Amino acid sequence: MSLPLHGKVALVTGAGKNIGRAIALTLARDGATILVNGRVDKAAVDGVVGEIKAAGGNAIAAMGDVSDPAVAPRLAAEAEKQLGGIDILVSNAGLRRQTSFLDMSFEEWREILSVALDGAFLLGKAFVPQMVAKGQGGAFVAMSGISTHVGTPNRCHVSASKSGLEGLMRALAVELAPHRITCNALSPGAIDTTRAASAGPMPANRINRPIPLKRFGTVDEIAAMVRLLVGPEGTFITGQTIHVNGGEFLT
Repeated sequence: MSLPLHGKVALVTGAGKNIGRAIALTLARDGATILVNGRVDKAAVDGVVGEIKAAGGNAIAAMGDVSDPAVAPRLAAEAEKQLGGIDILVSNAGLRRQTSFLDMSFEEWREILSVALDGAFLLGKAFVPQMVAKGQGGAFVAMSGISTHVGTPNRCHVSASKSGLEGLMRALAVELAPHRITCNALSPGAIDTTRAASAGPMPANRINRPIPLKRFGTVDEIAAMVRLLVGPEGTFITGQTIHVNGGEFLT
């Protein structure tokens, strides 16, 4: 039997570690060729590419800051030349900061929004035309987060960027439906990841809020949901925000 994603090409941004890495490995395991994106840590990106190839898959590094308007068109041109374009776009790249609203500068506000929200817009503008041209449908998944739904202090810029992502996916789900391109947001809860120093400690209201399943989620559980959304089983799911949080937030 052929692998369910055989012949598909996926771009996963922020894929050098944590959730992005798990998504890249999961999609590659099921047959997709992966463009592994990272902003500056080429060693981490090359490591993921190496893992995929060692397991018998196909992957190439695709370095660049997705908030830079020049990057997405360059990556799209490379994908078109080398792989014939993409079928799956996973906008996972994002920055986390903890700064109170009263102390937050406009520069920091824009920095956070530029990666998660502007980045998804720029990626969509560059890569969705490839999906349309292929005429085989496609999938666009943007990574949101529980913070925007529960209200987390000192992260209003992160919450705003993720709320914007969810709105973008709902609008594109309707607009791109004639092309059979599904668009969804995935909102993880507390996931066991390695936090960058810039993210600071986990906010107190996250630590004190109970998770009914009494554990953190894993990156593989998030990757499995992405795999569902972008695979043949997910073609009737669009315009949704999918929550994976152990019951911490109930819709």
